[in-house]
Amino acid sequence: MFFRGSLLHGNDIQIEHVRAIDPLGADEVCGRLPEMNRRADVTSLVGSLRDLLPDARGLADLDMDDCLAAMRDVGLFLGSIKRHGHEPVGLVPEVGPLLVELGNRTDLVPRDIVHHYCTWNPLCERQRMYTGDAQENHLQNAVRIVFPHLRAALEMCHILRDVEPADPKFAVLADALDRELQPMVEAIKLVGEHVSPQFFARTLRPYFEDVEVDGRKYLGPAAAQVPLWLVDEAVWASDRGERNYLDFLDHSVPYSLPRWRELHTAWVGTSSLVTAVIDAYGDDRSTADRAAPTLVSSARALARVLRTMLVFRGRHLTIARQAYQEDLRLYPVGSGGASVDLLREIIVLTRQNSQVTKEMSGPDTRARAAGAAT
Repeated sequence: MFFRGSLLHGNDIQIEHVRAIDPLGADEVCGRLPEMNRRADVTSLVGSLRDLLPDARGLADLDMDDCLAAMRDVGLFLGSIKRHGHEPVGLVPEVGPLLVELGNRTDLVPRDIVHHYCTWNPLCERQRMYTGDAQENHLQNAVRIVFPHLRAALEMCHILRDVEPADPKFAVLADALDRELQPMVEAIKLVGEHVSPQFFARTLRPYFEDVEVDGRKYLGPAAAQVPLWLVDEAVWASDRGERNYLDFLDHSVPYSLPRWRELHTAWVGTSSLVTAVIDAYGDDRSTADRAAPTLVSSARALARVLRTMLVFRGRHLTIARQAYQEDLRLYPVGSGGASVDLLREIIVLTRQNSQVTKEMSGPDTRARAAGAAT
């Protein structure tokens, strides 16, 4: 089965395949979608969505790749109709059962998520967008940059959690994890340079509002669905988080890929990597250093991981604070449900855990050099 055998493990070849296909014949109408949105032409949006829907025979013929691509294209019309003030299933009731069926067959929520909008979206002239604006393209590309590295980072976390901090491999793997997280810093920098707070807050954000499907509300594509939160969980949050953030994690889990939901289930409530290092040091740091000198390298490597995460979080907070300032925003919280206050809380918690690892390991010239370069 495609999802279990490929996307579950992050196979980019299959992702390219989903981008390439057009099972609903939606290329032409998706190309006209930005103009419909500019005109706020709800009648055309509704008619176009209705025309896209497959009949029972067509739905039965869809394989897994087709289902992902179909949800991608239907989802654009869901977000567009909702942006103009209407519940899409209310106007096109026949789309409701289709969404439930596509969700069941792909083991995802019955709504398009950030993967449909960015990762499984065609490139170049076939790219699906709500607005057609270059800034929207930059935002989608930033997510595309991140995902291959983030998938690798999560598998690295999975391996690391089975390695003792005194093992020399711990530091090597933690540094590999840090390298996979670095592209997130570059991606958020690109967003800050190419996507204005005004464009995101006033033009793009309204397309990501929740829609009601089968009696429940489901969020649209959201940056919060990019599972940096799952890296947090592996590194520190599984046993060192606080209630507000943990509640947000619970809210985010359903919008994840099956593999990532499995990792969350395995990690929640267990010892984090930070706790593992603390426990390895015990009560007498100097004795632990002499007994296992590799602990210093492990703690320093983990501190570098946390520093990279702090840099990303800081840049994200700057962008979010600008987009959600009171005189600009249309909504009090982000499209994934997180407030600016929660982002600040996450930074505080990440900094606290970073400080713990730095205090255990002492000065790190590599981290200082990286800080000067940043």
